[in-house]
Amino acid sequence: MFGSIGMPELIIIFVIALIIFGPRKLPELGRSLGKSIGEFKRASNDLRNTLEEEIRVEETKPPEPTSTAASTTPSSADNAATPEPAQVPATPTAPAAEPAAPAASDPAEPPPSQSPSNSGA
Repeated sequence: MFGSIGMPELIIIFVIALIIFGPRKLPELGRSLGKSIGEFKRASNDLRNTLEEEIRVEETKPPEPTSTAASTTPSSADNAATPEPAQVPATPTAPAAEPAAPAASDPAEPPPSQSPSNSGA
């Protein structure tokens, strides 16, 4: 139930808590402990949902417009501005940033991948 804590251990802990806090304080402590655990679970679920939502947004965001904009604007000012937005999402979601890097090299990759498919056919 609670890992290595069995029923006899739980009874001993309950009796000690009853002796220390008394029968009047024990229900209040139980209520406050339950509320604290509920708030903690709610906060952790909110954090997990927020992170999952951010990951979904990053995955659904097409990486092609970023690489297309970088390849169509050769000015150094635009190139300097383009890596900064790419680095900001890379911090919270490293897996989403890795596919963005190969997407930029995709135009260079199709010729080698076409060669093996042509030689295999």
